[in-house]
Amino acid sequence: VRILDENGKQMAANEQGYIAIKLPLPPSCMNRVWGDDDKFRDSYLQFLPGYYTTGDGGYIDDEGYVFVMGRVDDVINVAGHRLSTGEIEEVVAGHPAVAECAVIARDDDLKGQVPMGLVVLKSGAAIDDAVLQKELVSRVREAIGAITCYKDTVVLARLPKTRSGKTLRKTLNKIVNGQEYQVPSTIDDPAVISEIIQTLRSQGILK
Repeated sequence: VRILDENGKQMAANEQGYIAIKLPLPPSCMNRVWGDDDKFRDSYLQFLPGYYTTGDGGYIDDEGYVFVMGRVDDVINVAGHRLSTGEIEEVVAGHPAVAECAVIARDDDLKGQVPMGLVVLKSGAAIDDAVLQKELVSRVREAIGAITCYKDTVVLARLPKTRSGKTLRKTLNKIVNGQEYQVPSTIDDPAVISEIIQTLRSQGILK
């Protein structure tokens, strides 16, 4: 097992990157996607030649223990620093007024990407949006560091979810960045999308 950057270079201890397994894989290990061999090669073998790409991001510490920080599509690049949105979400969700949240990557001309929090408050929580934002910025800085460049928080009435309860983070990411998106057929309530767009427009995030 190795931790590699996007160019296949091995990362130093405690540095985050792509978790990959050096080929060849052991006998009986997964070696194809049923009915679509090309998809298997494209998804797992082409990105880092000579390695099986797990799709997870993480690091190996000084003692050789592997830490899985989340899926690589949940990792954002802030001014050259690879950060886990899952790790930031954990800090944001720890605020006593926050019921649930999603942290997504917002495009930034200077830093490439910056994290933005979309939060749902607990029932009965009475806190001013400006105060909440200030407290969340402070919490993220203390827990992870100023390199996160976490500044923006938007309070939503609810998050878009599938019928099984999974938050539609990819859809949220595309909406926030003004990209074309499709509403998944598995969404629990399609009306939530227009609610979120209206809120983002009122905050000046969307035109």
